[in-house]
Amino acid sequence: MSSANRERRQRNRAARSAAVEESMRRARRQRITFAIVGLALALVVGIALVARATSDSGSSAASTTSTTAAPTSTTVPAPKRCVAMQKPLPKDTPLVPVVVGKPPTKLVKRDLQVGEGAVVKPGDSLTVNYVGVVCSTGTVFGSSYGGEPQQIALKQTIPGWQRGIPGMRVGGERLLGIPPALGYGATGTPDGSVGPDETLWFLVQVVKDS
Repeated sequence: MSSANRERRQRNRAARSAAVEESMRRARRQRITFAIVGLALALVVGIALVARATSDSGSSAASTTSTTAAPTSTTVPAPKRCVAMQKPLPKDTPLVPVVVGKPPTKLVKRDLQVGEGAVVKPGDSLTVNYVGVVCSTGTVFGSSYGGEPQQIALKQTIPGWQRGIPGMRVGGERLLGIPPALGYGATGTPDGSVGPDETLWFLVQVVKDS
């Protein structure tokens, strides 16, 4: 074999060996690249799952907070206890036998004196004397005694009078205990003499039924 042929074969073997080594290097680089890409994808997926779990937990907590906080928005004011009638009283105003302590939750009607005249009917127009007392303070906020009896139309009065006075007889006296819903309610009177959510006590005397 000539010297030129040997050199050619040696070069061919060297070229093939270099090609094989290059192919192996490319394969290693591809495997490393795939591993890096896979690791990056796994990291991205993990971050996304953690973020989603955190968001769901926050939403659940907000929902729970909203659900538990809602009932506290509706609170009923505590009833104001009734105290004894306070002095000094307006001129010629009689004492009202208010019931001290827990205020009534329903209309109270108690005849102090039964009259002998005509029976009062719902919707009648009347002439009355009256005293009104605020339950929680015992103060008189209105009285016709010491002046002229008042002419009233029952249908134009507070619900407690509309329900509490019919059935009385002319000449009679009646004690009325009127809860806020049948009196001046959550607003009270415009002049402030009766505050919000006040129970009221009235002594009513029917002078005349027109």
